[in-house]
Amino acid sequence: MNTFKNRYLSLDVFRGMDVALMIIVNSPGNGDTSFGILKHAIWNGFTLTDLVFPTFLFVVGNAMSFSMKKYEGEGRSTFFKKVLKRFSILFLLGFLMYWFPFFEDGGLKPIAETRIFGVLQRIALCYLFASILLHYFKTKSVLIFSALALICYHVILVVFGDLSLMGNAVLKLDKFLIGADHMYHGNGGVAFDPEGLLSTLPAIVNVIAGYFTGKFIQKSGQNYETIAKLIMVAGLLVVAGFAWDLILPFNKKLWSSSFVLLTSGIDIFIIAVLIYLMDMSKPGKWTYFFEVFGRNTLFIYLLSELFIISLAAISMNGTNAYNWIADNIFIATAGDYFGSLLFALWIMFTCWLVGYIMDKKGIYIKV
Repeated sequence: MNTFKNRYLSLDVFRGMDVALMIIVNSPGNGDTSFGILKHAIWNGFTLTDLVFPTFLFVVGNAMSFSMKKYEGEGRSTFFKKVLKRFSILFLLGFLMYWFPFFEDGGLKPIAETRIFGVLQRIALCYLFASILLHYFKTKSVLIFSALALICYHVILVVFGDLSLMGNAVLKLDKFLIGADHMYHGNGGVAFDPEGLLSTLPAIVNVIAGYFTGKFIQKSGQNYETIAKLIMVAGLLVVAGFAWDLILPFNKKLWSSSFVLLTSGIDIFIIAVLIYLMDMSKPGKWTYFFEVFGRNTLFIYLLSELFIISLAAISMNGTNAYNWIADNIFIATAGDYFGSLLFALWIMFTCWLVGYIMDKKGIYIKV
C-alpha cells in the first residue's frame, strides 16, 4: 500500500474501473448478442463503451501530474531519454501484441500484414507529445495548443475528406503512410484504423485534460470547493461538446473534436464524484476490487488481450477455444445476451485474480 501513498485513492479506483470495463467490452462471448451499452457506436453517436479509451488517456494524464514532477529538475537529455524509453516500450508492446502469436500456418506471421497503430501505440504517442508540451511550455501555451489542435483537426477533416467511413481524412493519411495491410479491418472488412495517426492529434487533448485536472486537485486540495469547480468545468465541457456536435458529430472512430470535449467533461465529473466518495469519505472495502486493476493497469490490460488472443488461436471441436467456451458453457447456460456478458465477466475476473495475487506479493509492473 505504501507504494501508492503519493496518489489519491480515487485515481487508482478510477483507473481500475476503466480497465475492468475495457476488458468486459473487449471480450464479449458473442459480439452480435452483447447488450447495446457494451458496444461502440457504429459510426456517429456515443455509448458508454465509447468512453472507455478516452478515459484511459485521461487517467494517463492524471498520473502524469504526479510523475512529471520528477522531471522538473532534470536536464533535457535525461528528460528525453526517460520519455522516449517509455514511449518506445509502450509502442513496441502494442505492436507485438497485434503480431502475437507470431506464427500461423506453420510459419512466421508476416510483419507486412501486422497492424501498426492501436490502443497502446496511441497511448504511447499521446504520452510522448503531451510530455514534451507540458515539460517545455507554460499552462497558457498548452491550453492554446489544445484549442488549436481541436479546431485544426476539425478543419482537416472537412477540407481533406468527408465524415464517412470510406472518405475521411484519417483513412486517407493512414493508407498513404502505412498502407491498408497495416490497418485495422474490423469495420466489415474495410481497412480503417480507429487509432490512426491523424486522429491521435485530438486524443492528446484528453491526456492534457487529465494532467491539468490532477494538478488542480493537488493544488486546491480535496474539498467541497474543489469538487464544485471540477463539476462546473465538466458541465461547460459537456455543453460545449454537444454544441460542437451540431456541426461535427460525436465519433469515437474519428476521435472528433466534439467527442474530446464530451469525454473530458464526463471524466472530470466522474473524478470529482470519486474524490468525494474515496478521498473525503470512508468508502469501505469494496474499492479494493478496482484498486487491484489500478495498481497493475498495463500488465492486466496486456494479460487480458493475450488471454483472448490465445483462446482464439486454440482449435477446439471445429472452432476455437474462445467461441467454444462462450457457446457451450456460458451462452448455453444463460442465453445469448446474459451468456455473452457472463463470459466477459469470466475473462475480467480471471485477470483480476492474477492482479490480486500480484498485489498481495507486492509485484507492480511499471513502464
